[in-house]
Amino acid sequence: MVVAAEAGDGAEALRIGLGGGIDLAILDVAMPRLTGIQVAAELRRRVPEVRVLMLSVHDSERYRSESLRAGAAGYVVKTVAAAELAAACRAAMSRDPPARLPDSDEGPPDPLTPRELQVLKLIAEAFTSDQIAQALVISRRTVDHHRAHILAKLGLRDRVELTRYAIRRGLIQP
Repeated sequence: MVVAAEAGDGAEALRIGLGGGIDLAILDVAMPRLTGIQVAAELRRRVPEVRVLMLSVHDSERYRSESLRAGAAGYVVKTVAAAELAAACRAAMSRDPPARLPDSDEGPPDPLTPRELQVLKLIAEAFTSDQIAQALVISRRTVDHHRAHILAKLGLRDRVELTRYAIRRGLIQP
């Protein structure tokens, strides 16, 4: 195995994954800008030949199911030994993609669209509207429109409540 690239955040990981030359992406569930789960779903949609192994500090069935649902071939907790991680990488490369899990396993679906989840994550990471617009290549007005929709859909009032929701949803770490 050869490490071909490293990324500092989810957006960079997605860019690298879309760029080609990657067979296996090892993603952290909780990355800045885009979560590993968001990156896994986008890679599955756009370059399904790239395999994904999710790595996390969370030994959580919820994150495990969300990761598999997003297209990850496996889920490993960061406390495993290096030999076990290498074995998980080999297994991820050798297996057929996992079957999609039924949505009923995790309760009600998230009311937010994938783009709204991206905006919410960046809001919770204290990005300004201008920074979010630049990061997502959209206008500030579109960011404000998304923020209003997110607040209305979730029945929340402000950035603090949005941040609390993002933490509960696992989009950011407290």
